[in-house]
Amino acid sequence: MKWQDIVPLIISILVIILVAALQKYSKLAAAVTATMPLTAPLALWVVYSLNDGRQEATTQFAQSMLIGVIPTVGFLIALWLAARAGAKLGPMIGIGYGAWTAVLLLTLLLKNIFLR
Repeated sequence: MKWQDIVPLIISILVIILVAALQKYSKLAAAVTATMPLTAPLALWVVYSLNDGRQEATTQFAQSMLIGVIPTVGFLIALWLAARAGAKLGPMIGIGYGAWTAVLLLTLLLKNIFLR
């Protein structure tokens, strides 16, 4: 395995451990750490490296990540609403992913309509 494959995995594990430790002291700090843009730069680094730094591939990937942020916001809103409604963890996550899927499909539909 190459370092560009291993480093993102190691960093992801370290972030999960950090969130687990932080949540004991500050829920806000843990939540901010959990939602920090960590995987995006790591993924961009992998794409950049695998494409020998070609700007076109990197730009296209970055644009696709922008589109992916919209469903993620939908996921988080649905998760929060489900938690406020008293849902248990399993249903909360299911509702979140259901919202994510719906918003993703809507986002892709709108992209195809307006950005042909």
